[in-house]
Amino acid sequence: MLVRIATALTASLLVVLGVGWASTAPASAQVKVVNGPSIFDPVFESDPLGAIHQARERIAAGDLRGAVRELELYVASHEDEIAPKRFLADLYYREGKLNKAAFIYEMILVKHPHDKQTHNRLGVVYATENRVDDAIRQFNDALPGTDSVADLVQMHLRKGDLPAYQHEMENLAASQPTDSDIQSELAQVYEALHQTQKSILYFKRALDANPTSLTAINGLGLGYLNEHDYAKAAREFHACLAIDPNSYSCNDNLGATDLEAGRNSAAKRVLDFAYKLAPERPEVLVNYGYLADAKGDWKRAVSYYVRAIQVGPYEPEAYIDLGIDYESKLLYPLAQSALLRGVAAAPQDGRIRFLLGRAYAEQGQTTLALAQFSAAEKSYDPNIVRIAREAEAGLKPTPAPTN
Repeated sequence: MLVRIATALTASLLVVLGVGWASTAPASAQVKVVNGPSIFDPVFESDPLGAIHQARERIAAGDLRGAVRELELYVASHEDEIAPKRFLADLYYREGKLNKAAFIYEMILVKHPHDKQTHNRLGVVYATENRVDDAIRQFNDALPGTDSVADLVQMHLRKGDLPAYQHEMENLAASQPTDSDIQSELAQVYEALHQTQKSILYFKRALDANPTSLTAINGLGLGYLNEHDYAKAAREFHACLAIDPNSYSCNDNLGATDLEAGRNSAAKRVLDFAYKLAPERPEVLVNYGYLADAKGDWKRAVSYYVRAIQVGPYEPEAYIDLGIDYESKLLYPLAQSALLRGVAAAPQDGRIRFLLGRAYAEQGQTTLALAQFSAAEKSYDPNIVRIAREAEAGLKPTPAPTN
C-alpha cells in the first residue's frame, strides 16, 4: 500500500538535517528592523543583522527576488561585512545562480581563508556542479564545526572511494578516542550510511568528551528519531535548545519528532518558531506540508512542497513528498514530472528513484520503471533497497517451469 511506503519514506524525509548549511546569524530574527529610512541606503550606519533580517522578512512574504535585490544594494555599500555577503550568496544558490554564489563565496575566502561556514557553502555549490574533488576540498576545510560530513560521504560515493574514506575516519576515531569532533564526524558518516546504531554509539562517545557539543546532541536526537524512539529524540533536541534556543536545526528536528509522534499542535508551535529563524530554508516548509497531509489537506500540502522547492531547488525531500501525494491520488503523470525534476536535482537519491519507478510502473512503462528500481537499489538505505527489489521482482515475468 502506498500509505505504508509513504510512512517509511517520510520517516527519513522529514528534513531532520544536521546543522544547517544556509544558517547565518541565528539571532538575526530577533534584531530590531530600522524604521523610517531604509537600512539599504548607504548614508546610514551599517546593520548587518538588520539587513539579513529584512531580507528574511521579504522571503517569508514570498518575495525571494525582492530580498535579493535589496540585499544586493546593501552588500554593494558594505562590502567588508561577511554575514550579509554570505547570505546574498546563499540566496543566489537558492535561485539557481550558481556562478554568482560561487564568486561571492570565493571572494570571501580570499580575505578570510579559514571561514568554515563559507567553505561549507562553496562545497555545496561545487557539489551541485558535480565538481567532486573541489567539493571534497571545501568540505574538508569546513571541518570541524559544520555539517559537511554527510556531503563528504556523498562526494566520496560519487568519486568511488567511499570505503577508503570510511576506513580513514574509523582509524582516526580509534586513534583519538577523546576527540569529540572526530568521534562526532565518524558518527555522521555512519548516519549518512544509515547505520543508525553505530551513529548513536559514536555520538555518545563524542558527548562523553564534550557534553555541550550541539552537533553531537542534535545527531544523537536524529539517531533516536530514526529508531522511532520519540521520547529520547525529543529529550536530545530539548537539550540542544537549552544551550542554543535559536538553533534552527534543533527546533526543526523537534518539530519533526512531534509530527512523527502525532503531536501536531506542539509540532506547529515549534515549526513556526523555526520558520521565523530561517524562512529561506526548505525544511520547515516540507514539515508544514507533512502536517497538512496529516490533516487530510493534500492540496495545501502540495502548495508547501512547491514553496520548499522554490527556496531549496536542490534538496530532494520536497520532490519526494510531492511525488507521494500525487501517487496517492493516482496522478501519475504529475508525480512523474515532479520526480524527474527531483532526479535532476538529486540523482543519487534512491527514494526519488523508487517513487519515479512506481509512477512509471503504474503507467505501464515497465522498462523505464525497472531502470529506476535498479538505480534505487544502489542506495545505502536498506529499506529503499528492499522495497525497490520487491517492486522490481513484481514487474519481471515469472520464468515458465521446465519439465
